[in-house]
Amino acid sequence: MKILAVSDCHYKYANPSQDEKLSSDKLCRFLKEAKGRYDLVALVGDIFDLWFDGKYTIVKQYFPLLKALSDLHEAGARLIYVSGNHDFWFGDFLSTYLGCEIHPDGITIEADGQKIRFEHGDTRTVNDLRYQLYRKVVRLNIVKTVFHLLHPDLALSLGTLLSRSSRKRKQNPALRQAKTQGLEDYAKRLIQKGKASIVVMGHSHNPVLSSIITGYYLNCGDWLSHCSYVEIIEGIPSLNVYNQ
Repeated sequence: MKILAVSDCHYKYANPSQDEKLSSDKLCRFLKEAKGRYDLVALVGDIFDLWFDGKYTIVKQYFPLLKALSDLHEAGARLIYVSGNHDFWFGDFLSTYLGCEIHPDGITIEADGQKIRFEHGDTRTVNDLRYQLYRKVVRLNIVKTVFHLLHPDLALSLGTLLSRSSRKRKQNPALRQAKTQGLEDYAKRLIQKGKASIVVMGHSHNPVLSSIITGYYLNCGDWLSHCSYVEIIEGIPSLNVYNQ
């Protein structure tokens, strides 16, 4: 099986900077080139900087990326989408019209003799109680229901205000390292317990390929700074950078 995994693309719907627009264009170009090359494409969270779809509405600015994902699916790729800390208010659009499987808390698959775990990673950091409380509140059904009662433009504007963008938040490097170390520690525990042989995550924006005991921990990195992605081809993982 040929597997592609990407995360933390943070595709913006409003007022992208020039660098963000270039990053988004590069991502769409990469996905177009990936058409027909993979059996499974794992979207490991924060693909969109904010996701919200109503009963009759989607964000029109997302069309180029949605088209690229639709083309991947039509070319035969299974699409799995793991919720991130920016994209989690999913309605039925991605599943009904793009064929995406939505997995709020991650998914484990078996392929080529490997047990592969995909998670975004936002629940596996340490020393971040503030975010964990925020996460529980913002994902309550009552909060989602209230947003659906608003005009879509207003709901998106409020969602943008609520969205906590870690890539813009200034943080002590030592504290950031302590938090992101939780991702690798979690991967190590899974591998030690035999629950996975390959663990693929995102969230940290730091691309990683680390051999752990009898398995591997990989972090997809991001598309804002690194344009990095993970491949698992016939059970062999690799970390790559798109330079086109």
